Amino acid sequence: MAKRALKNKKVRLVAIGSALATGAAVITLLPSANAAEEKKTPEQIISMCERSAVLNGKKQSVSDFGGAFADGFAADNCDYVETNFETFDGPKEKASIDFPNCEPNATEPSKVEITWKATVGQGQGKYTATQQGAGGGLFGALSGSWLKHKGTTDLTLRTVTAGDTETREVPPGKILHMEFTPKMQRMTGEWRVRIDADPGGFATNPSPEKNFVASEVVEGPAVLPGAAGAPGIADGTAKPVLTDC
Repeated sequence: MAKRALKNKKVRLVAIGSALATGAAVITLLPSANAAEEKKTPEQIISMCERSAVLNGKKQSVSDFGGAFADGFAADNCDYVETNFETFDGPKEKASIDFPNCEPNATEPSKVEITWKATVGQGQGKYTATQQGAGGGLFGALSGSWLKHKGTTDLTLRTVTAGDTETREVPPGKILHMEFTPKMQRMTGEWRVRIDADPGGFATNPSPEKNFVASEVVEGPAVLPGAAGAPGIADGTAKPVLTDC
C-alpha cells in the first residue's frame, strides 16, 4: 500500500511538471481577495454613498463631497429608496400662558383673548451626513425625497411653527391654557450603494458587482402651506385645557 501511494503521488507531480514544461495552464483556486470587504458598517456605507459617482441619478464631482481630484469615488452609484411613509400624533405641548378665573367671588365666566404659539423641530436622518446643517449631498437627496409628500416643506428649515389668537371663556374656579398636538410624519427607506463589476485587466483581478444597504428613518412635522410664499405652518390640533384653581 505504501509503494502504491508513493507511486500515485509521483504520477501527480510528473503531470504538473509536464504541464509546466509544455506551457499548459495550471489553475489554482484561491480565496477571493475581496472577501473581507463584503461586510460594511452603516457608517461606512453612508460614507461610500456620499462619495459615489452618481447620487440619486445626478452625477457628482469629487468637489461635491469635499474631495480632491486624486481621491476618486468610493462607489459607482447610490440611491435613496423610500420603503414606507406614515403619519402619527406627536407629543402634546403647552402653547400659551395660563389664564385663571380664580377670584374668590367669581361667579361668571371670564372672556379672554389667548395668543398661542407652538414650535416643532424639523426632520433629519440618522447619520451625520443626513442631519440638519449638512449642505447638499445626502442631506439634499433626503430633503428632495421628503418634499415629494403633500404638506411638507424643505428639511433645511430647522423649525416650523403654528399659532393663532382666539377668544375663549374661562369658567369660575378654572385655569385655561392652550395645548397643541403636532401631526408628525415618518419616512423610512434605504441608502442603496452599488460598486459595478470590474472585468479586470493585465494587473488586476476581475471582481463581481457589489451592493450595500443602510437603513434610514426620518421624522418631522407635517406642514401646511404658508400664505403668500411664507414658510409653512406646522399641522396639528390646538385645544383649550381647563384645570382647577
